[in-house]
Amino acid sequence: MFGFRPDGRRLSNIDPIVGLTPYLMPKRNDAMVNVPLQVDCDTLTRYIRQQRDKGHVISYLDLVVAGYVRTIAQFPELNRFIANKQLYARNSICVSMTVLKQTGTDELLETTIKPHFDPRDTLFDVHAKLQAAIDENRRMEMVNDTDAIARLLLKTPGLPTTVVSLVRLLDRVGILPRFLLNASPFHTGMFLTNMASLGMPYVYHHIYNFGTTSLFVAMGKVERVPLPGPDGQVIFKRVIPLGVVVDERITSGASYGQAFGYWRDLLADPCQLETPPESVRYDIEPEEKTASRKKSRRARRTLSA
Repeated sequence: MFGFRPDGRRLSNIDPIVGLTPYLMPKRNDAMVNVPLQVDCDTLTRYIRQQRDKGHVISYLDLVVAGYVRTIAQFPELNRFIANKQLYARNSICVSMTVLKQTGTDELLETTIKPHFDPRDTLFDVHAKLQAAIDENRRMEMVNDTDAIARLLLKTPGLPTTVVSLVRLLDRVGILPRFLLNASPFHTGMFLTNMASLGMPYVYHHIYNFGTTSLFVAMGKVERVPLPGPDGQVIFKRVIPLGVVVDERITSGASYGQAFGYWRDLLADPCQLETPPESVRYDIEPEEKTASRKKSRRARRTLSA
């Protein structure tokens, strides 16, 4: 409320066209743009083998997520979201994804995780946080907050409709409790699905009107694509295709182009992800966030007085 949310801070000094866009396209499915990205599979495969020789077990998923975290550290515009037609800078870097439970049978059960990252995280930090969340939530006996809330709602007929409507309202005015924001996989910077793990090609997955997701990435199985080679010949190269769907309202097309180019360059030379970034860019500096929280608390005390 009044520009203050538990998960973000409203931005005011923005391009007027960007600020006007949510009024022209009030829903995320109005503003979805599909962006195809291709990552050189052979480069990543060689790198993964080199790391394995050093005792580090790194996956393609680790590299894609680590590249995203580093991109946010340099292009915080990608970590924005729209709520109630206002533009917000997200307070944290988080990635939601679906993982399969280890059932021991042919039955497929899914759950969602949402690990949080620091903009100074290295590839190895990202791997450790991802793996810890995946290992914990794959256990059949593990019921995370998201699953627990979903099961509770479904026990009473009509309750899901009422609660979801209330959540939408509270979210729109910015007073949704923090524990619900933390439990919701739809309140995230990026939602990622690893289609390759199921042997499937990439897709362009919609971004949800519910929540604050501004970026959805579907990682597909390896493909061989024709590319121009020397002397006018055609060569075939193995690539990992990423189907990216973005909310075009959160920043300009030029910013998106720079950010995705940077992300692709990181994955073309993953060694860059082994060390923390030299500097981090913020939409709102941490000191400003602290001052904003204090101002918000004072405003709430004034209203309650």
